[in-house]
Amino acid sequence: MTPPPLATRLDGLLFFPVTAYGPDGALDIDTFRAHVRDGIDAGAAAVFACCGTGEFHALTPEEFSACVSAAVAEAAGRVPVIAGAGYGTALAVRYARAAEEAGADGLLAMPPYLVVPGQEGLRAHYTALADATGLDVIVYQRDNAVFAPATVAELARHPRIVGLKDGVGDLDLMQRIVSAVRTADPGTEFLYFNGLPTAELTGLAYRGIGVTLYSSAAFCFAPEVAVAFHRAFTKGDDATAHRLLDGFYRPLVELRNKGRGYAVSLVKAGVRLRGLDVGGVRSPLSEPAPEHIEELSRLIERGHALLA
Repeated sequence: MTPPPLATRLDGLLFFPVTAYGPDGALDIDTFRAHVRDGIDAGAAAVFACCGTGEFHALTPEEFSACVSAAVAEAAGRVPVIAGAGYGTALAVRYARAAEEAGADGLLAMPPYLVVPGQEGLRAHYTALADATGLDVIVYQRDNAVFAPATVAELARHPRIVGLKDGVGDLDLMQRIVSAVRTADPGTEFLYFNGLPTAELTGLAYRGIGVTLYSSAAFCFAPEVAVAFHRAFTKGDDATAHRLLDGFYRPLVELRNKGRGYAVSLVKAGVRLRGLDVGGVRSPLSEPAPEHIEELSRLIERGHALLA
């Protein structure tokens, strides 16, 4: 049976699992599968494997394929699996095809490597990636891939480019992008995602321009808090949302900002604090300072206390 279109299945908490490594630094597929399984059981609506939080940059092509295959096996059709794809066009296409072979339902197209392309180059890169497989593609706007509204409107016409994830945080630009896509083709069903680190912090602001989907890194290590916030966010229970923002998410962001790469390494530390040894991060990332891990532990406890 053919599964429903990806765009109709991305309605809920979006789970970005970390990639697990063993004591020797090698890929630990069994622990990765347990992490994915735990996330799905906790209420994830989709699994985004081998993306930013999953250290896509640090994985070999063979490790990438193994992780995507493992996520697909654990999901078993219950939720869609979206795989990261990045680097230059040729390698991005290679990863996209590997993801398709592994059974992924879609792609998160991350920025091209190193160069700062113009709009014409961005259009060519993401069009080539979308043409390379039969998978639906979500384009990730961040770093060196920042789109003019007209570029997004053109990409949105591609039958397999179904959404834009924003990691820039420019609400003026996002509003103009939403307006441009809507104006260019009023019938287009195009998805928008808040993809900022700890997206819950800015969720209410993005909701004001109609962007209600977001990635939740905190779901990796505090799923109960993330689920409670998402429930409040979607039901308009702003009192609960504000309580969690003030007591958990704002302090989490302030902690995350204390170190380079903490958007990934602090998340992995949080998963370990929950009792699942997913290992550390691979270089060039580095581990959080011990006092910051202790602060994270206290913060997780505070988040759970807020739910009471």
